Amino acid sequence: MNKLSSHWLLVIGVLVLAFGPLLVLQGREFGATDGNFVAAIEKDHPNYKPWFEPIIKDSGPEVQTFLFASQAGIGAGITGYVLGLYKGRSETRKKDE
Repeated sequence: MNKLSSHWLLVIGVLVLAFGPLLVLQGREFGATDGNFVAAIEKDHPNYKPWFEPIIKDSGPEVQTFLFASQAGIGAGITGYVLGLYKGRSETRKKDE
C-alpha cells in the first residue's frame, strides 16, 4: 500500500468516527449521562437521598459546556506535559548512553 492510499484511509476513518454517531442517532435525543444515571437511580431506588448537594445549582448549558471544556483542557495539558517529560527523559537517557 503506498503512502497516498494510506492517507486517504486515515481521512476516511476520521470522517467515519466524526459523522458515524450522528448518522446512528438520526434525530434521537442525545442527553447527558448524568441525567441518565439520576433517572436510573430514582427508578430503582425511589427513597435514595444524595450524599451532598452540587456546588453550582441549576447551571445552564453554557456553564456546563465551559466546565466540560475546562476539564478537557486541563486533562490534555497534564497529559501532554507528562508525555513530553517522559519523552525528553528517554531521549536524554539515550543520548547519555
